[in-house]
Amino acid sequence: MSRNRDRVGGAHPQPDTSPPPQQVTQEQGTSASHFSFVVPTEFVELPSQGKYYPEEHPLHNQDSIEIRQMTAKEEDILTSRTLLKKGVALDRVIQSLIVDKKINPDTLLVGDRNAIIIACRISGYGNLYNTKIGCPACGVTQEYEFDLNDTEVYTADNLSDKNIINNHDGTFDTILPKTQLTATFRLLRGVDEKQLLNNLQADRKRKTLEKNITRQLQNILVAVNGNDEQSALNYLIENIPSMDSRYLRTTYNLATPNVDLTQTFICDECDHEADLEVPLSTDFFWPER
Repeated sequence: MSRNRDRVGGAHPQPDTSPPPQQVTQEQGTSASHFSFVVPTEFVELPSQGKYYPEEHPLHNQDSIEIRQMTAKEEDILTSRTLLKKGVALDRVIQSLIVDKKINPDTLLVGDRNAIIIACRISGYGNLYNTKIGCPACGVTQEYEFDLNDTEVYTADNLSDKNIINNHDGTFDTILPKTQLTATFRLLRGVDEKQLLNNLQADRKRKTLEKNITRQLQNILVAVNGNDEQSALNYLIENIPSMDSRYLRTTYNLATPNVDLTQTFICDECDHEADLEVPLSTDFFWPER
């Protein structure tokens, strides 16, 4: 260290013929200090209000989470072909933006993840989201603009009115209408959602039947009539009547705190009006690219 200081004139006087490159470097360092700033942060409201996280989780009973606003660093992540191919780009962005590094994005409930993703998009590129929509009536594909500020947080309150019992341990009970069995289900986390998508992709690669419904049931069901043995769960999943299957999936959605992305769509061609969910397609983070 002392030899370095001698070299740049830190310890002994130097002649006026000091090497220009070193002088320039010092001047650049001084100028750069004028550009130092802190990336803004914001608090995102959690649809779950922290109710369904275990006590040891950092978000237990927390109604919001602090995140940094997006920078070019996160854009690098979103454009990485390697990360996109692996399907982990969005996870890396969430991990990068969460201020509390004790929070593992994989443990976030799906609805809370969605709230963070939408907040990132708004802070990064604004609230107006232009994407292509196919009219459900005439089939014409057209550009349509959604306002991401026009969303509501669904906290899944008053579940007893929907014949859903909250067990206060992250699981819920409901009675299936046809078989009258009591099904116990849980809310999906980020890691569960990724596993579900990976399994569906594996079905496609093997060119086998895509098990969209049964795989979802496998992920959310934890017990039937109090029996949590895998053989009992498998039997129900393989033999559940369609009426009960649809009821269970609908009940799961009612019990899931989430961001309601439903907005009114009006077709430019046929004037058909319908409530559609805002599609989170590949252009969600890349407007007008």
